Amino acid sequence: MAAVVAVRTEPENIPDAHPRFAFRGVALMAVVSAIVLTVTAARYDFFGDELYFLSAGRRLDYTYADQGVVVPLFARIADLLAPGSVTALRFPAVVMGVGAIVVAALIAYELRGNRRVQLLAAGTYATSSLLATQVALSTFSFDATLTAVITWLLIRWVRTRQDWLLIAAGLVAALDMQVKWMIPLVWGCLGLAVILCGPREMLRRPALWVATGILASSLIPILYWQSQHNWPQLAMGTIIGAEQDATGYGPIGFIPQWIGLAGFLGALLIAVAFWGVVKVESLRPYRFIVVALVIMIVLVMLTHGRPYYPTGFFPAVFALGAVGLWQYDRKRWMNLVVLSAAALTVLTFVAALTVLPLPSSWRTPPKNAIELGIRSAFFGTTNWADMVSAVDGAYDTLPPAEKAHAVIVAQGYWQAGAVEEFGRPHNLPATYSPSRGFGFFGPPPDSATSVIYVGLNTAEPELRTRFDQVQRVAEVDDPEGIPGIDRMVAVWKCQGPKQSWSTMWDSMTTLYFDLGLWRDPRATTRPTH
Repeated sequence: MAAVVAVRTEPENIPDAHPRFAFRGVALMAVVSAIVLTVTAARYDFFGDELYFLSAGRRLDYTYADQGVVVPLFARIADLLAPGSVTALRFPAVVMGVGAIVVAALIAYELRGNRRVQLLAAGTYATSSLLATQVALSTFSFDATLTAVITWLLIRWVRTRQDWLLIAAGLVAALDMQVKWMIPLVWGCLGLAVILCGPREMLRRPALWVATGILASSLIPILYWQSQHNWPQLAMGTIIGAEQDATGYGPIGFIPQWIGLAGFLGALLIAVAFWGVVKVESLRPYRFIVVALVIMIVLVMLTHGRPYYPTGFFPAVFALGAVGLWQYDRKRWMNLVVLSAAALTVLTFVAALTVLPLPSSWRTPPKNAIELGIRSAFFGTTNWADMVSAVDGAYDTLPPAEKAHAVIVAQGYWQAGAVEEFGRPHNLPATYSPSRGFGFFGPPPDSATSVIYVGLNTAEPELRTRFDQVQRVAEVDDPEGIPGIDRMVAVWKCQGPKQSWSTMWDSMTTLYFDLGLWRDPRATTRPTH
């Protein structure tokens, strides 16, 4: 996994002649990383969002309420080829992570770093905490690598002035738009950075504006879908901000978490990259990368976004830092610092892949959203099957006449995805949920008069306002479990909807995801279909 790089005590000037690409070393690192990440991919059970992507893949559309089609498409392919396989579901994310390792080396090559520099940049990404988390299937898994590819293409353009690279960057951005809707912000930050510090010649190239047009045109179908569904993505910004404040200490916790994703060696190279684009002559033409990163960090912090949003810049800043480090006139103690950072990074990465998740006997019940996030990271999400078994048991209590007109409704989209995935052997009826993107899959048919409802055990008062008869038939409440999965969960048998489903669904759907541990008044927005 980790490349052992000899550290020089004297600065090494990068020659004018372009160095060779470290093909063998990078290929070996990529292959070893792919094997290790694939073998360890299933150490965690399905995460809630992964279950949602599987459900979205069974309802393929050209876009969705809060993300594009690419991730659900890959989830669907994995579901068809290897149903129920966590490894198969996460393999596309493994490929994306390995791809980012290669991109880090390619960027170092473009910066005229020698083969050791290329391996240092690639090895830093290959042992970062970011890569350890990137292997779960998510929009971030794809977005981080595609953003890195865009930075590579722009850096290569600075060196070669080949305008087709700008067109290619626009095409990659348009593809990324079908994954996660963060790329216009990345594109805008890069553009503003070029305006501020150059190379401004890029702004005079028609290819750049063609590329921008390509990205803009990729937004058209997404904007049309959003306009037809009351712009749910606009409301999601407030909700994500509230969740980030609750689970990650908001803007105050952003920088430590972001640096933590880089790892010890990555943090060191980021610092050197900031120094290098100012002090190293050969790196100054690429300072727009660092400026764009700073702009994006500020904007994400101001909007209370996730720490991983700007991590697509990691391969580029790792490469800038590796080149700068190789040219710095280091003292012996500095080399010891670099080697110590590298050793700690490798140790942390190996521990993340081999020690985590921790034994379930060590877990304690989370008391708030922050503890829930820590619990999920160290222990994963487990016992989906217990919740689904409770749903199956409740469904079995229905007489045949009622089963013919029964559906399952889950309060949360995680629960709905779990019922669909783990409930297949039980031959359960169709599953619906008013939660987030799942709510946009549509309501139950008006012929559905019996409902098995699963959700937090606090949901009963609302259910009684919507159904003539409500009976609690099961409960899952492991004191050490996770709320909404195997703690504070109840199952009800509901009969006689008081309104047609098509009418009731508009008042039920919500983008807010209730964890049962916190509630923020900013996160109550309900979309209107």
